[in-house]
Amino acid sequence: MVKVREDHYLLEDGSVDLGNWLAKIGEHVPVTESERLLQACRLVESVAPRPESVEDDEWINSPMNCFHTGLEMALILAELKLDSDSLVAAVLYRSVRQRKLPLERVQSDFGKDVARLIDGVMQMAAITALMRPIKEQVLGQQESQLDNVRKMLVSIIDDVRVALIKLAERTCAIRVVKNANRKKRYLVAREVFDIYAPLAHRLGIGHIKWELEDLSFRYLQPNAYKHIAQLLDEKRLDRQQYIHSVLSLLKERLSDAGIDAELMGRAKHIYSIWRKMQRKNIPFSQVYDIRAVRILVPEVRDCYAALGIVHALWRHVPNEFDDYIAAPKENGYRSLHTAVIGPDGKGLEVQIRTHTMHEEAELGVCAHWRYKGTDVHNKSNSYEDKISWLRQVLEWQEEMGDATGLVEQFRNSITQDRIYVFTPEGHVVDLPSGSTPLDFAYRVHTEIGHSCRGAKISGRIVPLTYKLKTGDQVEILRQKGGTPSRDWLNPNFGYLQTSRGRAKVQAWFKLQAKEENADEGRHIVERELKRLALDSHLDYQPIALQLSYKTAEDMFAALGAGDLRLSQIIHEVQRTLEPERNQAPDQLVVRERKHKHQSDDSGVYILGVGNLLTNMASCCTPLPGDPIIGFITLNRGVSIHRQDCQNILSLQDKEPQRIVQVSWGEEPEQTYPVDIVVEAFDRSGLLRDLTTILSNEKVNILAFHTQTDKVYCTARIAMTLEIARLEHLGRLMDKINQLPNVIDVHRQRGVMQTAKK
Repeated sequence: MVKVREDHYLLEDGSVDLGNWLAKIGEHVPVTESERLLQACRLVESVAPRPESVEDDEWINSPMNCFHTGLEMALILAELKLDSDSLVAAVLYRSVRQRKLPLERVQSDFGKDVARLIDGVMQMAAITALMRPIKEQVLGQQESQLDNVRKMLVSIIDDVRVALIKLAERTCAIRVVKNANRKKRYLVAREVFDIYAPLAHRLGIGHIKWELEDLSFRYLQPNAYKHIAQLLDEKRLDRQQYIHSVLSLLKERLSDAGIDAELMGRAKHIYSIWRKMQRKNIPFSQVYDIRAVRILVPEVRDCYAALGIVHALWRHVPNEFDDYIAAPKENGYRSLHTAVIGPDGKGLEVQIRTHTMHEEAELGVCAHWRYKGTDVHNKSNSYEDKISWLRQVLEWQEEMGDATGLVEQFRNSITQDRIYVFTPEGHVVDLPSGSTPLDFAYRVHTEIGHSCRGAKISGRIVPLTYKLKTGDQVEILRQKGGTPSRDWLNPNFGYLQTSRGRAKVQAWFKLQAKEENADEGRHIVERELKRLALDSHLDYQPIALQLSYKTAEDMFAALGAGDLRLSQIIHEVQRTLEPERNQAPDQLVVRERKHKHQSDDSGVYILGVGNLLTNMASCCTPLPGDPIIGFITLNRGVSIHRQDCQNILSLQDKEPQRIVQVSWGEEPEQTYPVDIVVEAFDRSGLLRDLTTILSNEKVNILAFHTQTDKVYCTARIAMTLEIARLEHLGRLMDKINQLPNVIDVHRQRGVMQTAKK
């Protein structure tokens, strides 16, 4: 059974002997900053409430207040060999959480590292506080929710000491909860058993894991706990005498073999006995490891030598041998386990390990997060990177006594590709990093996604393009009878980031009438071509065939249903409007690639001539992707025009000998000036919002002109921007069009500059 530590530093009147407490700390770790630690104790003691006024959690009806809890937490962490900052944070944590002590005061008096540790533990507490009891759910849902909460906790830990401080706090909680009412005992035990005992297991901290499991089991299944405890108690004296005789015999045989071994009896924990009985469906009498001994030896070779001696003494039980040295457990545990028929024909378990293995098993190395019985297979690389990073931090801490350098080195290098958010009922939903409230809505239920019109994060309204973060509590605002919008499928708008969400929207549009989809698709294409100043009066049949559709109507219907992207159609339109280049002989293609020097810095190829200076005509300001043609000027090289430019059309009639065929380079890296016009209802902050988008998109502004109509309260903003490609322009105009009060955004030639020959 679990034996809770006695508080030897508490005096008879309930006061604390800090000198004795500090001495107990020193039994486990060197106390290098004793005055700083005592300063934290005195500060907490000055703000701690009397026991009768303690409120809000498991300290109800308990003599332990935030002061006593802090001292107890520090002792637990000292056993784990943690540093001075961790001990100070443990002493102060409960006072900060109970709002007796502001975090700002902690930072000013004890430094940023201590304040950051406390803040991290409070984040873990906030997340688990949001988790509602899930015992009403079916088993599959329950396990999924628990696994998500565990992953969420790991995702917010940027320092393994944060997790250890939280474990120490929950250990104190489960120790004193026996004085609370039955409901409180159950709630604390449920949380500890479901969340924190598995966390201790994954961190490899054996003695904390066993204590949390046994105490939780005591309150969750009191009848089973008492039954097994009674069976153990009845045999205690006999078992102790039996183990003593076994240890004497083993010590003699190991010494004769020249093996310097340390032997001890090992207590079998109540929960592990019950779990084995349930898993193997066996009675108490067939649990062979109730009587158990542990052998500690210096080297690995001594482990196998000791195993040979044990098996020579007693017959081993078939299927009860495990070599965790050759094949360690997933959390790094190493040891030899064997069960034998010992003296008097009684079952006996023997564990054999080195002193180093024993220290790792008791104190732990941060290891794999998966827990026996709750494994899932959809793990990701970044998740494993996080666990590996936590392992390195704790190993560094054990070896060097200071993990600060490693923490700083790795904290920013670990990125999670999953986030974990709450529903309003407290259930956890996992999503890919970068997901939006709309992705969340479709993850919860398809109909919730279809009718989604807004979202609240922790009570605050946010746009549907908001990027969710771990720990957010998301509430979806719905419209009765609402349907999806085709804008949700436009990647430039950023509404949906998950393939699941896009698939749900596409499936909805597929169910609608084909004629309606075709009409909507044609409208979308013509609107985009008009906005980009491209010819919308085209024969769309060849474009449809290029995209593997039989007719243009099929192509438009696919676009309207969400199966085809607008950018694919626009790309084919550009290819149709360009001069045919793909019909040239193979040798011409090779020669073009070989003579790339015929293209100057503008990214334009001049066919059939050597290097000539080129410049973009200001009358039509062509962009890469536009159909273009060249005109040889008298002293400024070749002027590049759009093929539909009115100036070049008149020059073709007057001076056809100066017209040359040109084409865009294969990978233009240049930016080109383009004129766009924004029409909007005038409002305060419009220009600020507009320039913010341009800044975020890293677009340079060459010219800017604003004209306001005070009668109609409208504004017309003409800009000349540097754009790399036509698709970049489309994305930029989409983002501008999302701004409040914007009426229209379109490309326009010759807005701010006059045509030049």
